Amino acid sequence: MSVSQFLDTNILIHAVSDNDARAAIAQKLIAGGGHINVQVLNEFAAVARRKLKKSWAEISAALEDIRSLCEPPAPLTVRVHEAALKIAADSGYSIYDALILAAAIDAGCDTVYSEDMQDGQKIGTLTIRNPFV
Repeated sequence: MSVSQFLDTNILIHAVSDNDARAAIAQKLIAGGGHINVQVLNEFAAVARRKLKKSWAEISAALEDIRSLCEPPAPLTVRVHEAALKIAADSGYSIYDALILAAAIDAGCDTVYSEDMQDGQKIGTLTIRNPFV
């Protein structure tokens, strides 16, 4: 699999969720490498702690594993923020989803894997794919 893919937070969450039929698919995507950003890492930590009740040690270990398989996490920049504002205004996505899309475009990705966005939709040269459908 090419590193022209960007992984949304929900892919990472499913990969570490117990008793989740989507875990194997998510784990395979992560093992294939790809791009993430600091926002994804922060969202993962928040959801893993709050909803999955993972310990901080478990969260840190999972993040270390994810970072070892993916490209170095991209920072949130003003350029990405401004691009996200335009994407949100044009598409109707929340600012957080638009930030993911803008980060993926900024990283040169052609695909973003997300369960939460419209499968098959194109934003510029980027295509959104739901790997669980």
